[in-house]
Amino acid sequence: MTARESPCQYKWNLISFFDQIQQTVPAAPADRRMTTPERPSVRKRATRDETELEGEGAQLSSSLVRGLGILRAFRPGDASLGNQDIIARTGLPKATVSRITYTLSALGYLLYDKDLGRYSLGPATVALGYSALSSSAVVHIARPLMQPLADLTGAAVALGTRDSLNMVYLANCRSESLVTLRLNPGSYLPIWKTSMGLAYAAALSPEERASLVRALQAAEPDKAAMIAAAIDDAIAQYARQGYVTSFGAWHSYIHAVGVPFRPRDGSPLVAITCGGIGEIITEDRAHAEIGPALVAMVKALDDQLEGNPV
Repeated sequence: MTARESPCQYKWNLISFFDQIQQTVPAAPADRRMTTPERPSVRKRATRDETELEGEGAQLSSSLVRGLGILRAFRPGDASLGNQDIIARTGLPKATVSRITYTLSALGYLLYDKDLGRYSLGPATVALGYSALSSSAVVHIARPLMQPLADLTGAAVALGTRDSLNMVYLANCRSESLVTLRLNPGSYLPIWKTSMGLAYAAALSPEERASLVRALQAAEPDKAAMIAAAIDDAIAQYARQGYVTSFGAWHSYIHAVGVPFRPRDGSPLVAITCGGIGEIITEDRAHAEIGPALVAMVKALDDQLEGNPV
């Protein structure tokens, strides 16, 4: 509820929101292997090829796995990376990084700055990501359903899916509030500390979830018990109320509610969340308003994807 709304007007806005939901190549030259001084090493993020692809070597191209791993080393906010950054994030040998980055640059997936000795994502990578998002019916149909909830709550509503041991934003809608989460498509969130990741995990099959839990625990063995407890609680919440909450687990001041959505056309499982500071999304409001609104949104999204009248 904003400062300009009376309690009655706010309740009317909430009813209106529910009404809208119902309606609506060669080896790299030696000079390319030299880099300028790098930033301090960043802890390597566990990737799916480390946790899930063991035993599948006969089916995999190791060069492709490594090349994609280098592209995945780039994160939102990274203007560029040097060889030492990439080595630290991927764990690959220096010679391998040098060879693959040269190839990726030749193909347009990376851009190389000779003066700085650093790489940035190239137009071929950007085009590939854009093609994936623009062809997603889920993202296309979900956005018009997400924005009204963002406007109503003054929070941020996001849609994301799993990428390795994290969740990645595919779409995000924000209100005009000055106090809101400033995350964008491509932003990463931890799975077991966020409502998006926990909602996603709660909707997996028991076999898929067990594999995910093992991978998360292998990446953070000192937090194994906390990871298991968080996901068990998410399963119970989802079974009981149809959505999952997270109050201060990721950052102490962030509250969020999440729901999973599995498209019936075989598209990957996604999760939709509404999150913001605790003063905006109180625990009472999360359960009384936002959770039910997200459940209604997922129902509307499913209806529209199936071509059913709403």
